Amino acid sequence: MAYRYVAQPQFWRNFKKLPRKQWASVRRVWEIFKVDPFDPRLGTHKIHSLSGIFNRTVYAVVVEGDLRITFYIEGNTVITTNIGTHAIYRE
Repeated sequence: MAYRYVAQPQFWRNFKKLPRKQWASVRRVWEIFKVDPFDPRLGTHKIHSLSGIFNRTVYAVVVEGDLRITFYIEGNTVITTNIGTHAIYRE
């Protein structure tokens, strides 16, 4: 399936706060993510706590270590909601 990608403002705010050395990791993951957000190399998994808050299934992909990107899918659009440590699962 061909997806369209949209990032929420929260994602961009937190992305810009990341140390520059992590930007390369995010770009590497993005190249895989934009082809298939469920590629096994991304470790995509459901986040039940956020799914309840958003009232839809929310997923996370692993960027590196404790760095995650959260997203959900609406039709053929992937909406990235946030980037950060596991703490973003409680926001």
